[in-house]
Amino acid sequence: MEVAEHSQGNPSPIPPPPDEVAAAAVAMSSPSLPWTSLLTVKIINTITALSSRQNGTVNRRLLDLFAYTYKAKPNPKPINGVSSLDVTVDPSRKLWFRLFLPAAAESSSPPLPVIVFFHGGGFAYLSADNKAYDAVARRFARQLRAVVVSVNYRLSPEHRYPAQYDDGFDVLKFLDGGGKDVLPENADVSRCFVAGDSAGANVAHHVAKRACNSDDFKQLRVVGLVSIQPFFGGNERTEAEIKLAKVDPLISVARTDWLWKAFLPSGEGADRDHEAINVSGPRAIDLSNLKFPATMVVIGGFDSLKDWQMRYYQWLKKCGKEVYLVEYPNMVHAFYIFPQLKESGDLIAKVMNFVDNQCSKEVK
Repeated sequence: MEVAEHSQGNPSPIPPPPDEVAAAAVAMSSPSLPWTSLLTVKIINTITALSSRQNGTVNRRLLDLFAYTYKAKPNPKPINGVSSLDVTVDPSRKLWFRLFLPAAAESSSPPLPVIVFFHGGGFAYLSADNKAYDAVARRFARQLRAVVVSVNYRLSPEHRYPAQYDDGFDVLKFLDGGGKDVLPENADVSRCFVAGDSAGANVAHHVAKRACNSDDFKQLRVVGLVSIQPFFGGNERTEAEIKLAKVDPLISVARTDWLWKAFLPSGEGADRDHEAINVSGPRAIDLSNLKFPATMVVIGGFDSLKDWQMRYYQWLKKCGKEVYLVEYPNMVHAFYIFPQLKESGDLIAKVMNFVDNQCSKEVK
């Protein structure tokens, strides 16, 4: 798999031409996004800001006014080779997932890996039936030739930590138990991947950690983690958070502070160095003796969370885990949800390589 390893680099003995230096300076001063993507981000920003109350609650009624426009229905009949249906796990807490089945999900086809995906949204926003995440899961199913389970977990502040992690883990148990009957016959839960972006990548990490330390599973086995621009943080203000505050069109310190307060439990230790947030910080759980799955960490150069994401990558390496780093220097937070970006297609290809490589190891 083609990955970008983090290193300091060696200075070149021959400096690049002045025009190349100027071009690089321009590239590093602003993110590379087309106006259509910037407009979408601005709409998301506006809706999020209007619905985030100062008292730490979310105006769900206001969100519902926009929700219908941005919702996607499941399609039992295949569209571009992928069908989907919604499956209820626990009606009492409205826990469900959208199941995406590629054309290859037939009993006569070879076994397919299962990808359990968690959407982003700062733990407080969005859903598995959001149009953007419906499209993302559909792309994964079609291009990776995998069965995709997109989890609709509970949201904060109505449901705080660890509700989101509990929901994710319970979906894994559902797939391992009687719930596996909803999967096609050739879905191989022994080759299960957890994946997510932003807050969803945070959930994926903690679900993977819990899964590799559990004896609850009979068949399901988490063999890989795809962590796309994970939402981590801490009490410290990093260089990226300060410098990119006015450049990152989606993430700001004020917004992340609000989201963390809405997510955190009440009581002692409920600050941003909580182990759920600062996973590699002073209260970090040692992974050295856990059979943590191989991990792919994705970072964008204009993501104000990139310093925390790099620390996560370095921490996994320090713990002796198999981890790969993929960097996109000119990309912002959540860039990959925009299919018109070439980097989005490139990321899907790299995820495919990662999944294929890990599945090959399992076969051996």
